[in-house]
Amino acid sequence: MSDPSTTLENIAKLNQIGVALSSERDNKRLLEMILLGAKEIANADGGTLYTVTDDDKLKFEIMRTDSLNIAMGGTTGKDIPFPALAIYRDDGTPNTSMVAANAVINDRTVNIADAYEAEGFDFSGTRKFDENTGYRSKSFLTIPMKNHEKEIIGVLQLLNSKDRKTGEVVAFSAEVQQLVESLASQAAVAMTNQNLIEGLKALFESFITLIADAIDEKSPYTGGHCRRVPEMAMMLGNTAVRATTGPFKDFTMSEKELYELRIAAWLHDCGKVTTPEYVVDKATKLSTIFDRIELIDTRFELLKNQAEVEMLRQQVEVLKKGHPDRIKSMDVQLRAHKEQLDNDREFIRNANIGGEFMTPEHQERVKQIANYKYRNEDGELAPFLSENEVYNLNIARGTLTNEERQVINNHIVVTINMLESLPYPKALRKVPEYAGGHHERMDGKGYPRGLTREQMSIPARIMGIADIFEALTARDRPYKKAKTLSESLFILGKMKLDNHVDPDLFDLFIREKVYLEYANQFLEPDQIDEVDESKIPGYTP
Repeated sequence: MSDPSTTLENIAKLNQIGVALSSERDNKRLLEMILLGAKEIANADGGTLYTVTDDDKLKFEIMRTDSLNIAMGGTTGKDIPFPALAIYRDDGTPNTSMVAANAVINDRTVNIADAYEAEGFDFSGTRKFDENTGYRSKSFLTIPMKNHEKEIIGVLQLLNSKDRKTGEVVAFSAEVQQLVESLASQAAVAMTNQNLIEGLKALFESFITLIADAIDEKSPYTGGHCRRVPEMAMMLGNTAVRATTGPFKDFTMSEKELYELRIAAWLHDCGKVTTPEYVVDKATKLSTIFDRIELIDTRFELLKNQAEVEMLRQQVEVLKKGHPDRIKSMDVQLRAHKEQLDNDREFIRNANIGGEFMTPEHQERVKQIANYKYRNEDGELAPFLSENEVYNLNIARGTLTNEERQVINNHIVVTINMLESLPYPKALRKVPEYAGGHHERMDGKGYPRGLTREQMSIPARIMGIADIFEALTARDRPYKKAKTLSESLFILGKMKLDNHVDPDLFDLFIREKVYLEYANQFLEPDQIDEVDESKIPGYTP
């Protein structure tokens, strides 16, 4: 008869282990807790925990044998060298001779008092192990673990129960079996919950990367942006966490909070799924479905041909009137006119390419060229450039009109609306704030909410620098060439002085050489030039 005090103690341990299992989120520690808890309740010398694989095998997860100092799997860092046990043989017949497989196939606990005397089981491997180690494997308790759908997801096997008073190896009692079965049931629920959590997390992350990939695939010019920004954000975030001096010495982010930042970084441009491709891909000022510069080239050729035809007509008239001496000067005049048209065409071609700034003089020249007249397909005189073409060619910066820039800028509003509509768990509730802050400025002149530095969290400010630096160094933008490190840092420094980015994060970004860490992973060798940090505008070492 069992000792009542021992029974109560085991029940208390069972409850304690059950509570611990329900709160554990690390899978390796969870499996380890299950086996160690079962060993403690049963006072077993050893044990093994298997999980059932998709191909009907039992995978060794944790192994312990105290008297032999065997500890493998789990958090030990030591891999278990044994192959998984087949639940079914190659011919499809049940492998009932293996105890662990038998427990799965028959969905029952197998309690063996002495392996050397048990019938119907193959313990040849156990005997060989004992011969090699001098061990004596005797009592076995093997329990299948079932989830909420009654599916067996694992097997808990204990070895050599010891009498608590004498230390002698004894059979596992009915009471111990009942307690361990109860633990196995709780453990299966904990394992199922963990698997569900991990499965949902994997699904969630896959969906996020799917959205990011879809946005990157939407345009050949922004491909990779949604993947690179999270890397940049995490580099800067982890650097701020590690800081022991300066403005970030007291700044901390837990593992969950860093994960929240990473998810926000992946989703920061999700609103671009609604942005038209013709705006995102607008490589030149006249691009729509196609680059209208080709039409203007044709008009220039038409102007030259029409001028030549008119000149020939005039020359015929001059000859009729008996003034052949005028022909030469008229030819000179025609050649000069054609050269001017060729110069104007080259100027318009250059104007079509977006730049950092278009001078008022150049904008005025576009308007003058627009005043040329040519005969259209109906034989009517028409303006050389339409109002829309003049408007686009006179874009001062980049390739986008104000209206198109508003379309682009609207993606952040869509992003925030999309993200705020999702039912986040508590650990991810700041995702909309972080993701929605990458176009705000420290002086409140950003968009869409015009937040100031004081109104923004540090992770949201990190997003701003990550987004800008990736864009500056990207090689795949339609409106600019990829910039070198020194060029990018110079522009970023100007943005600090202009109160665009967080000054403390900027200094940390330079001082800890986060830019170089990113460059070594994502930039081409020809972009990684020598950086003289003393020449970076606004940098405070």
